[in-house]
Order: sequence, then C-alpha cells, then structure tokens
Amino acid sequence: MSTAELDGITVAYDDLGTGLPVVLVHGHPFNRSMWRPQAERFSQEGYRVITADLRGYGETTVVPGKTGLDVFAADIARLADHLGIERFVLGGLSMGGQIVMEFHRTYPERVLGLLLADTSPQEETEEGKRVRNETADRVLAEGIGWYADEVLTKMVSPENVRTMPDVAAHVRRMMRTTPPEGAAAALRGRAERPDYRESLKKVAVPSLVVVGAEDEFTPVSDAELMRDLIPGSTLAVIEGAAHMPNLEREAEFDAVFARFLKEVG
Repeated sequence: MSTAELDGITVAYDDLGTGLPVVLVHGHPFNRSMWRPQAERFSQEGYRVITADLRGYGETTVVPGKTGLDVFAADIARLADHLGIERFVLGGLSMGGQIVMEFHRTYPERVLGLLLADTSPQEETEEGKRVRNETADRVLAEGIGWYADEVLTKMVSPENVRTMPDVAAHVRRMMRTTPPEGAAAALRGRAERPDYRESLKKVAVPSLVVVGAEDEFTPVSDAELMRDLIPGSTLAVIEGAAHMPNLEREAEFDAVFARFLKEVG
C-alpha cells in the first residue's frame, strides 16, 4: 500500500505494474480490494493498474457530512497528478461508475477509455433521494452491519453466496468494515447526483459497458441505455452474476475487459 496527501486527506492506494495506465474505482460500500483480482492480473499483462480507497472508505481519511460525486472525481484527478499520469483508462462499478461518468464530464481530455460496470446514468428520483438520506441516518445511528446483511444477496446473487463462500465473505467484509460516516456522506452525495445521459452522448473514446445478468440494483436495461447513448460502445452481459461480476464471474469479466484494453492500447 502507498499513501498520498491530497487536499487535506490521506489517500491509500495500490499502484501495480507498468504500461498503459488503468485507474479502477470501487463502489459503495466497498474499498480498493474490490478490484484486487483485476489489479493483480492486468498488472502482470502490460498495464499499470491503480486502485485507491475513496475518501471515507477503506484506509483513506473519513470526511463526515456529504461527499458529492464531483469531490470523488476531483480526488481521482489529484491522485493522477500526484502519480504523474495525464491520461488513462478509467473504470468503475456501481457508484464507482457514476464517479467515472462525473470524471469524464469534468475532465474528458484525460480519459483514454471508459469501463462502466453495473451502474446507471440517470439522476436520482425523489423516492431514491428519500431512501438514500434515510439510509444515511440509520447507518450513522446503528452502524453499517445491518446494511451489509440486508444487501449481500443483491450484491452477490443468492446462488453465488451459496456456492462461492469466499467471494461472499470478501464482499460482506468490505461492507461491514466501511466507516459509517464515510458511507453516509457518500449516500447523501449520491442523492444529489446529476443526469449523465447528455454527457455520455459526447464520449469520444472506446467504451465498455458491463452488467451482471441478475443485477437488481442496476439492471440490464440501464446498461443497454448507456450502450445506446455512448457512440461505438460495447455491451457485455455477464451470465450468472448480480451486481459484482468482476468477483462473481472473474474469468468472464476479465476476458471482456482484456479485449477492451487491447482495443484501447
């Protein structure tokens, strides 16, 4: 693990391999270990893979209150500057995908390629805003354990929870060890996220959209929408996976990601 002092916080990150830079952004409520299988593989295959804990998650400084997607995107830009990386492939899953969309909207000239996994571009609904803020309140009051237990079989399909206990344990552990203040701040920020559909129409780099066939949070229809919005993009639906295909179906996910990285390279 390495750390960087950026904008008054300490950011924990891993920087593996050499070659084409690839920055991967974790989802909520996870940490950079979510991308460990991909970081280990692709750093051995000619890529420089950077994964960081977002502010409020993992081993990065917790900032209470409300953290917008624009703040997360600016943190990525600062880390890239710190590492001397001007342009890179950028990928994210779930909330990480929305951070990627915000980064592209703000810094399009820095993006060589986009991976959008199990995410959605629409602005939050009024009901969604209410639920996110109520969930943030409860996480602060009761901790995050109840949330981890409640959503595990949506993050990982029930069948995979049963047949892949190591994956299920990893996902549960990431969720249960996320600081409640960081999780709540991100929930409040996501409740106010903008609509990215117009900015996706302006994407001018190779783009890969991936989704688990059994994803309830961001269904295949959301992935198809992004595929239709982004000029020339590719859609991969991963069978036998829910919200975390990079862990539930690692080989299948890595195969489509490898083809995409070769296209970008």
